[in-house]
Amino acid sequence: VRGAASNVSQSTEELTKSPIIKTFFQSSSSDFSETSASLKDAIRTMANTKEMHEFLLSARRSLHRNPELMYEVPFTSETIQNILDELEIDYTTGWAKNTHPDAYPGGGGYGIVAHIGSRDENKPCVILRADMDALPIFETTEGIESFKSSVPGKMHACGHDGHVTMLLGAAVLLKSVEKEIEGTVRLVFQPAEEGGAGMKRMVEEGIVDLKPKAENAFGMHVWPTLPSGTVASRPGALMAAAEMFEIVMTGKGGHAAMPHLTIDPIVASSSFISNLQSIISRTISPLESGVISITQITAGHAFNVIPASATIKGTIRALSTDMLMSLRDKLAHMLDSTDLMYGCNSTIKYSPDFYPPTINDAKLFDWSKDVGALVSREGKMRNTEPTMGGEDFSFLAEAVPSVFFFIGQGSGGDEKYHIPRTDYGLHHPSFALDEEVLPIGVELHVNLALRSLKNLSQQSEEATKAEL
Repeated sequence: VRGAASNVSQSTEELTKSPIIKTFFQSSSSDFSETSASLKDAIRTMANTKEMHEFLLSARRSLHRNPELMYEVPFTSETIQNILDELEIDYTTGWAKNTHPDAYPGGGGYGIVAHIGSRDENKPCVILRADMDALPIFETTEGIESFKSSVPGKMHACGHDGHVTMLLGAAVLLKSVEKEIEGTVRLVFQPAEEGGAGMKRMVEEGIVDLKPKAENAFGMHVWPTLPSGTVASRPGALMAAAEMFEIVMTGKGGHAAMPHLTIDPIVASSSFISNLQSIISRTISPLESGVISITQITAGHAFNVIPASATIKGTIRALSTDMLMSLRDKLAHMLDSTDLMYGCNSTIKYSPDFYPPTINDAKLFDWSKDVGALVSREGKMRNTEPTMGGEDFSFLAEAVPSVFFFIGQGSGGDEKYHIPRTDYGLHHPSFALDEEVLPIGVELHVNLALRSLKNLSQQSEEATKAEL
């Protein structure tokens, strides 16, 4: 990876030696004028050079080969810092410290916040964010032997290696025109998205209070159920609120031949799990959305012993925090009723931080959908349905008007030529990133950054005129 970013910087003459950026910011025309089209074309050209292609592949494959989990991402953080150093981009480290070491391993502090632009507090600032961590999955992806996970039981099965790479590619282009940028672009590299609420830690640590204060934030995720080259999103709730729970149901163990002398937690657990589904089907409106899934149940160690306890794990999802809390309450009430019926005693433990829904700001979405259309290979941005997947970008979106995008990647690959198919779902052990969409992420980041800075400046000027 070392040196590849510098090679890209040397190939950005179309942006650095032409007046495109300066003309764009000085233009009083709409964001989608002829000047805007020239900017779009220049960004696309620079995001797809041979040098950029080599950089994106080398960075992504290095990260993929060395997956790290949650708050323990030293290699990933060091890789990002080395590239930022090479590009002479200012940054700070020590972000996203783990405040729940009883729940998540590692001390954290590997998050990075970088800045490109004027750093002028009188000019606008926007955030571009990428998540960094991998998953505890054994990789079975075929056709990538040269950069397959080198760490047994760990894998980038959610595309975060691609997300980091896209933002680094954007950093290269933005740095090359830094003197022309009227405002500040804040790059956020965030650990512990996969259940650890790393973004919540960064918000608590003051990322939204940094000067200049960010007025917009943008994030994106590769999406295998959409064709490669497409861009999709929607106003309002895009991704679900998410909670995890662990229940320990305690009865009275004994001999399997004498069940009348026991309180069987397996029978009680089975009843509870079956009845749990009636919460969704019978207690909430069919027009509302909610999910309660049991994903793990463990009990006992012998074929002739009724165990003293059973452990049940699962997740709750909803498209609003109110519905999530309502489902949580209904689950707890049903657990109490089951205990009463079977004579058990149960405890329930929730995750330290439930994820709120990822809400796209309606006004910002209405503006940014045109930017998505500029970048999409379809020439339009798809309006997608919400998903019950969770995303801790939601913590940032609660604090700053934000939009989150899906980048389609599901039609890449060719198994005939040993290029892995890219339509396996997120978190699947055979998940493969369509590397052809990496430049699309770069283009989307750069376009959002430059165009939102100009949009914010124009809004500020119009507000000032209105006051006069």
